[in-house]
Amino acid sequence: MKRFRRHGRSHERARELFAEADAQRWRLVTTNAVVMETHALLVARLRDGRRHGLEFLDRLTRTQCHVERVRASDEKRAIELIRRHADKDYSLCDALSFVVMERLKLKEAIAFDRHFREYGRFVVL
Repeated sequence: MKRFRRHGRSHERARELFAEADAQRWRLVTTNAVVMETHALLVARLRDGRRHGLEFLDRLTRTQCHVERVRASDEKRAIELIRRHADKDYSLCDALSFVVMERLKLKEAIAFDRHFREYGRFVVL
């Protein structure tokens, strides 16, 4: 995984997209799997990671972003998806995101992970 760069191209693009989402009142959705993975990444990779992880969780509760809980059926479908796409190195978190997006009939993703483009079923903003 690439190291997070505070002022990298992806960071700037993310800021633009989330500002646009806020201004246009987009319905933002993530999964609890993404929340857990993000928290773990912050704790493991940042100086004073525990504090940053807690700040992330606190900020998430104050946003309009809906956290969709992964279902047991989503987990089963995600594992099947990973098995079917043997030529790809999707993480379980990626596969869960794909499955939940399909279940919710979401068509667009704010993603900087090449796997969303490789999966090819969503418009990656």
